[in-house]
Amino acid sequence: MQTQQIGTSDLQTSVLAYGCMKIARGKTDNESLKNATQAVMAAIEASFTLFDHADIYGRTKCEEVFGKILKSDPSLRDNMIIATKCGIRGNPHRWDFSCDHIVWSCEQSLKRLNIETIDIYQLHRPDFLADPEEICHAFCELRASGKVRHFGVSNMRPSQLAMISKALPFPLVVNQVQTSLLHQDCLDDGTLDQCISENMTPLAWAPVAGGILAGKELPDDIPDREAKQALLDKMDEIAEEHGVGRDAVALAWLRKHPSRIIPIIGTTKPDRIHSAAVAAKIELSREHWYELLVSARGQNLP
Repeated sequence: MQTQQIGTSDLQTSVLAYGCMKIARGKTDNESLKNATQAVMAAIEASFTLFDHADIYGRTKCEEVFGKILKSDPSLRDNMIIATKCGIRGNPHRWDFSCDHIVWSCEQSLKRLNIETIDIYQLHRPDFLADPEEICHAFCELRASGKVRHFGVSNMRPSQLAMISKALPFPLVVNQVQTSLLHQDCLDDGTLDQCISENMTPLAWAPVAGGILAGKELPDDIPDREAKQALLDKMDEIAEEHGVGRDAVALAWLRKHPSRIIPIIGTTKPDRIHSAAVAAKIELSREHWYELLVSARGQNLP
C-alpha cells in the first residue's frame, strides 16, 4: 500500500487506516480475542499501518483486546502507528477536556494497549467547557513524559480547532471527522480547507456510510432512496471500469481530495478489509470525481 506523511509530523503511514471500533463488542473473552486477532492480522496483511482507537470504543474493551494481541506478538508494534482518543465520559454522558482527565485517560489507554507511547493522541468530541490553556498543559505534560508523540482532534469545527491550536507550542497533526459521498459537510464548512492551509491530515470516519457505499442493501424506508440508488448505480459503473468493488470507489473519491484524506476502514471481515485496500491503487479522474459529487448531492453544480 502507498504511504503518506501525517501532517507536519515525522510519521509515515498507510494511505488507509484500520479502525478498531468494532474489534471487541464490549467483551474480551477468547472468542472476541480470536475475532479481533483475525481482523487485525488481515489489516496487517493488507499493509495497513495506522490503527485507530478511542477509549470509548467497546467501553475500553477494544483497546484491551488490541493490547492482548500486541502482548502475544510484541514485534507487531514495530510497524504500527497507533492513534487513540479521549474526552467522552459516562454517568452522566458528557465530554471532558480537563487536564486531569486527559492525562489520566492517556495513562489508562497506554496500559490497555500494552504500549509505552501513543503515536497520535486526540480529543474525541468538542467539550463546551474546554479551556485551551488547560489542554495545552495536559498535552505538554504527556509529550514531555514520552507518553505521546503527536496530538490531534476529532469532530472539531475549524473555529474550535483554531482555538486549541493557538494555545499550543506545537502543531496538531490530524482532525478526524465524518466524511463520505453521503456526508459532504467538510467540503463546504471549511474543515478540509483548514487542513490544507495548516498542513493537517484529515482522517475520515464512516467513509462508506455504514456500509451503504460498500455493497450493503439499501433499506426500503431510507430517505431519498431513489437518489441514493442512482449514486450507487453510478459508483458501480465506475467500479466496473476500474475492475474494483464499490467500496474502493467510495474510498478513492475521498483520497482524490488535495487535503490527502486518510479514510478509516471499520469492517472486521477479512475479505472486506482486503477489498478496501484496493482503493489505495486506483486514481479517479476529475470527471468521475465530480460525477459522483453531483450524483450524491442530487443536483447540478451552480
